[in-house]
Amino acid sequence: MAAPSGTILIGKSETKFEQLVLKLANRHGLVTGATGTGKTVTLQKMAEGFSAAGVPVFTADIKGDLAGVAAMGNALPPFVNRAKEIGVEYKAEQFPVVFWDLFGEQGHPIRATVAEMGPLLLARLLELNDVQEGVLNILFRYADEQGLLLLDLKDLRAMLAELGSNKELQGKLQAAYGNVSPASVGAIQRQLLVLENQGGQNFFGEPALDIADFMRVDEDGRGHINVLAADKLMKSPRLYATFLLWMLSELFEQLPEVGDPEKPKLVFFFDEAHLLFENAPPALLDSIEQVVRLIRSKGVGVYFVTQNPLDVPDKVGAQLGNRVQHALRAFTPREQKAVKAAAETFRANPKFRTADVITQLGVGEALVSVLEGKGAPSMVERTLVAPPGGRVGPITPEERKALMRESPFRNKYTETLDRESAFEMLATKAEASAKAAEEEQAGSGGIFGNVLGGILGGGSSTAGKPKGRQPQSMTEKIVTSAARSVATSVGRQIGTAIVRGVLGSLLGGKR
Repeated sequence: MAAPSGTILIGKSETKFEQLVLKLANRHGLVTGATGTGKTVTLQKMAEGFSAAGVPVFTADIKGDLAGVAAMGNALPPFVNRAKEIGVEYKAEQFPVVFWDLFGEQGHPIRATVAEMGPLLLARLLELNDVQEGVLNILFRYADEQGLLLLDLKDLRAMLAELGSNKELQGKLQAAYGNVSPASVGAIQRQLLVLENQGGQNFFGEPALDIADFMRVDEDGRGHINVLAADKLMKSPRLYATFLLWMLSELFEQLPEVGDPEKPKLVFFFDEAHLLFENAPPALLDSIEQVVRLIRSKGVGVYFVTQNPLDVPDKVGAQLGNRVQHALRAFTPREQKAVKAAAETFRANPKFRTADVITQLGVGEALVSVLEGKGAPSMVERTLVAPPGGRVGPITPEERKALMRESPFRNKYTETLDRESAFEMLATKAEASAKAAEEEQAGSGGIFGNVLGGILGGGSSTAGKPKGRQPQSMTEKIVTSAARSVATSVGRQIGTAIVRGVLGSLLGGKR
């Protein structure tokens, strides 16, 4: 059931096989259709095709039924009959799969540092308003200047506590960057608590994900299919959408320019895509559109999967050249509008009226239009989607555990690292300041107390200098230098030149 070299079989229309051209697969795509019309099976078929062609894949498993791609397929009568109907031989296969899970329960843990997430995406995750987002940006700037590493949520909480209670610091930051009100800090702290209650603390920390681990092939040259267990994650839809958006920005930032390769370096399926765009501010939509448009030159294909084509804004939809449209219902005015909008995105076929066919498609049927030749879309065709080779449906917990034990990453991300960062550094400074104050009050500080206070930033070692925290004490410099050395040893330089991600840089000129 292999497609010709350089293509991926999707299915067969009345006259020909419908195939996705690998050289044009990084021009992105869209898979839409109502619930129960076959989107997940189509997604699995496409993921298997990319894997067989040596292209790694990342996809979320929303309901748990996509995990079957890791198990040998079954020659069930519906699949065998469908293969015969379209003129190919059904072949049961098993594909190389790596399971991931933000909560570390059904796959390897995925983590990112707070610094890598950056203030823009973090503000969206916390549902902050513009004023609160501004305060968060000031907090990140101050952390950079002071060499305070933001790795996990306790680091962020410690920084917020410092910012909210230190009036002297508030005054300095207000003079340099703008107003920092305790009310805004408190609002961010409350939203952070909500995120923690939703399990967000599992995502932030180290070891952080190495994007290169998503882009591997097995010994047979087949691309790994990276499956994110998302059934639990979907209970926190904003965390799900922000995480996937962060991944896109990391891919864009880390991968080199390759132009238009013979096949993609990675294909990224964004299931439940409507969550990405819901209530997104215009500036963020502009940035998403830019990332989707520019990441093509990095060799990454992005395929949005959603129920309604109206879920994807026009400025993003215009970048999606390869389209698979399953059946839509037209019972409500919005559904009727969606049918019309979907029909208008296709290159018309004189043999039928596209809008009518969209409502008549059966399960496992779709309207397909792919890029061909020099990148022009093919005429839309009514297509029977070919059956996947892997198992369709979930796998057992025992099968999942066995596959995770055989994974090349079974030990890499298991143990959480908790090296010295903002939380520990601020705690050390607070303890030193309190100790110096006690010694001074007891009258036993003397010269030693003054010197200690000068070194730790809690007092003055020289007459005439103001008491209180200095912008950068000697201890801070020493700790910062040590932290940078540790970061280099584990291959992740963070320090003061913290990378904010492409979305932050793209929005930099808009704010």
